[in-house]
Amino acid sequence: MSVQIEPKSGILDISLYQGGASKVAGVENSVKLSSNENPFGSPEGAKEAFLRAAYNMHRYPNTDHASLRGAIGDIYNLDAERIICGVGSDEIITFLCQSYAGAGDEVVYTEHGFSMYKISALAAGATPVCVPERERVVDVDAILAACTDKTKLVFIANPANPTGTMIGTSEVARLAEGLPPQTLLVLDGAYAEYVDGFDGGAAFVEARDNVVMTRTFSKIYGLGGIRIGWGYGPKAIIDVLNRVRGPFNLSEPQLAAAEAAVRDTAWVEKCRADNARLRAWMAEALMEHGVPSDTSCTNFILARFRSQDEAEACDEFLKTNGLIVRRVAGYGLPNCLRITVGDESSCRRVAHTIGQFLEKTR
Repeated sequence: MSVQIEPKSGILDISLYQGGASKVAGVENSVKLSSNENPFGSPEGAKEAFLRAAYNMHRYPNTDHASLRGAIGDIYNLDAERIICGVGSDEIITFLCQSYAGAGDEVVYTEHGFSMYKISALAAGATPVCVPERERVVDVDAILAACTDKTKLVFIANPANPTGTMIGTSEVARLAEGLPPQTLLVLDGAYAEYVDGFDGGAAFVEARDNVVMTRTFSKIYGLGGIRIGWGYGPKAIIDVLNRVRGPFNLSEPQLAAAEAAVRDTAWVEKCRADNARLRAWMAEALMEHGVPSDTSCTNFILARFRSQDEAEACDEFLKTNGLIVRRVAGYGLPNCLRITVGDESSCRRVAHTIGQFLEKTR
């Protein structure tokens, strides 16, 4: 008997997501600067809450995430009823594509945008549409020109990964206003906390019915290892997303740690300030070595080299010195390396090592 069991259209077009490397063969005590993690770790209160919750691992977690949603609402001054929590902001992106896009629909994202936009669109059976950026910055005119009556979702990261750039409020407003009536704008704010005074797009969600914001605990809160994210949107859209969300998608330790983390505002302020200081120092140090970068609004720098060969050779040299950064050729930036802003020692070490490499090769 011959059976041919095939996945639905689009699934086999998905390239497996490649995370940042964490080890170098033959090198001990390497420094990981490839995944934009918080070098200062997690807030102490989050660690303690996680450990306390572990004593109840035999119990099913709360299904409505009310306590965490309430904490997020308190800290960010948002309506908790319009918040949804997920396994990282990735899961919120998946819910959006699953709920609002399918066969015959289009999902628009920009050329250097987060790879999960395309992956989630294909998984839902929709057609991903890649739009050019302008000098590594989201181009609102190009997005609007790409939209059709088939466009159901538009994803932009603001600030963006892996470029580190962002567009201003007026440009976001122009984009939201110019979209077709059936199109939902998704503002991915994974790095929003690194921009002082920035709401990640919450004001647009409040003012309009075609905007959703996603956020994560993986970056400034240092909880990437336990995967928690959230979204904020119009009540009707959040209601739809909750209908496809698994009832127990987050565990009790996850929920407890995230609630403690979001309430530790002093931790966020300290990490933001330390990151800004070290980011500026590293960008200037690399520029002195002839390696430019755009002004970053995140916790990483996109270092631009003269060619793909030079970027790859520098990456190999860094690895031999126990420094792991991220190649981003898969994001359409073959001559660049994305370098997480680590602690002071790591930043000085990576800048010094890149300087050594360039002295030998230029």
